[in-house]
Amino acid sequence: MQLVYVFDAYCGWSHGFTPTLREVAARHPGLPVEVVSGGLFTGSRAVPIREFGYVQGANAQIAELTGAEFGAAYERLIADGSFVMDSEAAARGVAALRQVAPSRAAELAAALQHAFYVDGLSLSDPATYRKVAEAAGLDAEAVVAAFESAQGAAAEDFHRAAALGVNGFPTLLAVDGEHVTVLARGHATADEVDLRLASLTGCSA
Repeated sequence: MQLVYVFDAYCGWSHGFTPTLREVAARHPGLPVEVVSGGLFTGSRAVPIREFGYVQGANAQIAELTGAEFGAAYERLIADGSFVMDSEAAARGVAALRQVAPSRAAELAAALQHAFYVDGLSLSDPATYRKVAEAAGLDAEAVVAAFESAQGAAAEDFHRAAALGVNGFPTLLAVDGEHVTVLARGHATADEVDLRLASLTGCSA
């Protein structure tokens, strides 16, 4: 069995879920975590952030409920409403980091969200992946090269998310062969996830 974390790097609720995912992974070191990008802002939804009037209110709610940080640099980035959240580019970045350090996928996904929501860096900019890679001690050139050529990997992630029946982010699943159990959708604490895991054979904390 493994955990499958379906998220979007441009999803504020996914950003807020980071502490829960980190804690669940720490409590269950024997469960591998697969990270899949869901593709929240693609196609006709990859538009300037001003088109999503709910973002600021949602961020305030996320911060209050989860303690997630939305940094001053992020606020400056989105202030004029012109910034475009392109989930295809972000998914390529997730795939690039995952390719270079597959066992650290969950940690690196969190680092990517920190780069956007705290440091105010675009997830469409190769320089962002260079910075994240360097901070993580990875081969930055390999990560940037993978980012530039990962269109296929992004599409595969979107298909994987759809095949798992995920239509909201973040979603944490326990996958055992053909059996898929939803452990969390949107917001949940590590204790709540553990209660659901405990109902699955051999997965109690």
